[in-house]
Amino acid sequence: MNEKTGDPLAPPMAPDEAVLDEAGPDESAPNETVSESIARLLADGRAYVEAEADRQKLRAGIFTKGLRDAAILAAVAVMLLFGTLVAVLIGLIIALSPALTPLGATGAVFGGAILVSLVLLLLAKARISRMKKAAKG
Repeated sequence: MNEKTGDPLAPPMAPDEAVLDEAGPDESAPNETVSESIARLLADGRAYVEAEADRQKLRAGIFTKGLRDAAILAAVAVMLLFGTLVAVLIGLIIALSPALTPLGATGAVFGGAILVSLVLLLLAKARISRMKKAAKG
């Protein structure tokens, strides 16, 4: 059935022919000049750049807040670690007091802590020296 004429015996129209017959040439295409197209393209480009800048600002903000939170948590962990170290040293003094007297236990724990600190500082110095040699050479 031909939909345009309503004749049941006429061959059906192809879809392309039906569109061309009813609408004519494509009138939905905008009639703009090249300069208008370029102006629209520039406006779209500016909008894209602004949106991308906002996206990068958001990413930077998320990164900064995460870094700040990590630094706070690390500082709290270091303080707790320091408190734990003090508690262990006091516990050692109390545990050694019956065997070495309180003053002797204090001296032994102090001497041991100084010795461990010196070894750690020497290890750190060696690492820094190795790093300097690697950077120079």
